[in-house]
Amino acid sequence: MSDRAPRRRRTPLPYALLLPAVAALALALGYPLVRQVVLSFQDFGLAQQFGQPPTWIGVDNYRDLITDPYLWRVTLRSLAFCLVNAAVTMAIGVGLALLMRHMAKGVRVLVQTGLLLAWAMPVVASLTVWQWLFDTQYGVINYLLTELGFDFVGHPWLLRPLSFFFVATVIVVWMSVPFVAFTVYAALTQVSEDMVEAAEIDGAGALQRLRHVVLPAIRPVLLVVGLLQVIWDLRVFTQIFILQQAGGSTRDTNLLGTYIYRLGIGGGEFGMAAAVAIFMLALTVILTAPYVRAMLKQERESL
Repeated sequence: MSDRAPRRRRTPLPYALLLPAVAALALALGYPLVRQVVLSFQDFGLAQQFGQPPTWIGVDNYRDLITDPYLWRVTLRSLAFCLVNAAVTMAIGVGLALLMRHMAKGVRVLVQTGLLLAWAMPVVASLTVWQWLFDTQYGVINYLLTELGFDFVGHPWLLRPLSFFFVATVIVVWMSVPFVAFTVYAALTQVSEDMVEAAEIDGAGALQRLRHVVLPAIRPVLLVVGLLQVIWDLRVFTQIFILQQAGGSTRDTNLLGTYIYRLGIGGGEFGMAAAVAIFMLALTVILTAPYVRAMLKQERESL
């Protein structure tokens, strides 16, 4: 009798079942991406919107962008805004998740309800409230700071780039923290209490338990959440655009998202806007590559 295990017969059924989903994904994501790449090599403006065929200009759009100092200023501004917002959001979100783990049930429910309401509020509605809070003449923030003894009477938050991005950071972080807090808290509920208690019995302090037991256990979740946060904060658009409409200096506060919009929809330079979009995609890949490598390494180690 042969000791060799019988070979499994390979069936194409799993691949056939996956085929419709893969085809739908390729159609939904692949076609727009290919169209964007082709558009970035063309001179596509308002005339092409009315039927004139586009002109193929090769890499001219990319050459003009690379030699444009304003693009690099916008890129550095976007990178700084992205990294600061992602770091602050992760710090506050993870801190809230750790606090919720030690809260009484009633307090935790109240905190989670508040986070859920902040997360569920429509972007435009919440931005309207924030605009009133930071209003130059009637804003609550200026009033409270003035009452505390600071000279903030009539302070124009949105007219100065530094304070503009401070307001934008407050809004973006406020809207992003609930996702991080809920996701990390869900991961914390799966951490083995036996491991934590064993570390405590061995003499590990609270910080040591957090560093050597809790955080390594939820590291895969932290990597995924951090990856998503970097992507979202790099391509932020709505918050910046609405604050610009409320009085911010467009040229001094453009990020890559609003820059693409103003090139395409605002200026009719759709080919150039497509080139900036491809540039932004490449930048996103570069920024997220370390997270992806860390996730793959984590997956290999867990096998």
